[in-house]
Amino acid sequence: MLTMANRYTAFNNHTVIIIGGGDTGYELHDFFRKNPERGYSSLGVFDDVPENVKDLKSYLGSTDVSINYAVTFGADEIFCTLPGTALEKIEQLMLEADKNLIRFRLVPEFDAEVKRPPYIQYFGNIPVISIRPDPLESRFNRFIKRVFDIVFSLCVIVFIFSWLLPILAILIKLESKGPVFFVQLRSGLNNRTFKCYKLRSMRVNDDADKKQATRDDERITKIGGWLRRTSLDELPQFFNVLLGNMSVVGPRPHMLTHTKQYSELIDQFMVRHFLNPGITGWAQIKGLRGETKTTEAMLKRVEADVWYLENWSFLLDLKIVFLTVWNYVVGDENAF
Repeated sequence: MLTMANRYTAFNNHTVIIIGGGDTGYELHDFFRKNPERGYSSLGVFDDVPENVKDLKSYLGSTDVSINYAVTFGADEIFCTLPGTALEKIEQLMLEADKNLIRFRLVPEFDAEVKRPPYIQYFGNIPVISIRPDPLESRFNRFIKRVFDIVFSLCVIVFIFSWLLPILAILIKLESKGPVFFVQLRSGLNNRTFKCYKLRSMRVNDDADKKQATRDDERITKIGGWLRRTSLDELPQFFNVLLGNMSVVGPRPHMLTHTKQYSELIDQFMVRHFLNPGITGWAQIKGLRGETKTTEAMLKRVEADVWYLENWSFLLDLKIVFLTVWNYVVGDENAF
């Protein structure tokens, strides 16, 4: 029978690397080794000066190869114990970790003054600072969000989609040839691809997987334009929510080509993939939806998505759902 410690480990199994030798790096690596019930397994330590690592058996190489090592061997998190004098190196490592969907933890020097850190944990007597709060790391919060997703999506499917789909399907088929549903690969949680379902709003074309819809787009059908303005084309995504690869509220999922494009242009772009994508989100109710003509426009959307990640609450989700319905009633000029 599983003990409480074993249960904790089973549900919180994280593989980590430590960047920075010295006393703190050694103590942290040793703490993980001696306390497996905490659910953390340290692969080893990186430092630009091998002599800084007390236990040479745990030395894995210089800091320059740490991110590639973490990606290759599937590390979930990085604990950085580098001193404050290495700020440029730390910032570079943080950005690379974000791009590769690896959570980055800062371990402060004991003699440093830490002013109101966003989130702090203790491993033994070692304080560890996360670079951003992440409420949905909590299993309880994820459970609450998942229950809401299932209940809400079932209500929409049973009470709205069940009778509305046949009507919309007939209208779509009458206007243009092609399937009723449009299925496209999108980027989801941890950048895993999934099949995103929509009602087809365009004529069948070869650019659907690489070209965004634009205002007055000739590919959009008349019924498709109405579906997009009212967001009814998104209704099938409630099946994605039931399947677990989307949420009712979260960052909107992007085409794979756009994920590749913008991840190279915007440092924090991949951070949004720490969450399940959503049918609606904080960015959408702030008017940051539709075509993104410039990198600056996408940056604003990403900033809104990261804000949502850092400030999630169940009440915030309810607020976003309410404002989404309100925008549907009054209309949204960016919906086309």
